[in-house]
Amino acid sequence: MRKTVLIVEDEFLIAIDLKLLLERRGWWVLGPAATVEEALGLLDDELPAVALLDVTLRDGSVTQLAEVLCERNVPFVVASAYRRPELIGGEILAGAPNVGKPTEERRLLTMLEQVIRS
Repeated sequence: MRKTVLIVEDEFLIAIDLKLLLERRGWWVLGPAATVEEALGLLDDELPAVALLDVTLRDGSVTQLAEVLCERNVPFVVASAYRRPELIGGEILAGAPNVGKPTEERRLLTMLEQVIRS
């Protein structure tokens, strides 16, 4: 099974950095998507093994996308500077692993691997 990750991040440079980093580490990257709508469109084409979500996007909170991912049994990791992202993005984000922002490479890779194995 190939390791696929959906990147949802509206800051272009961060999104591209994440994409290149993960591709160098053998991941197949969907996106990056800058909006919930764009991410939902990508999910119509392929379900990733895991998603990496920014909490606030250009078109609002990532909440709706997180709900769809849960319905489709796709685990997700949050990349947020907020200590408690659920206060911004709703209860759906409570308990989701948060790799922080800025995201440290080793922590990100470890967390993504753990989430797809569990």
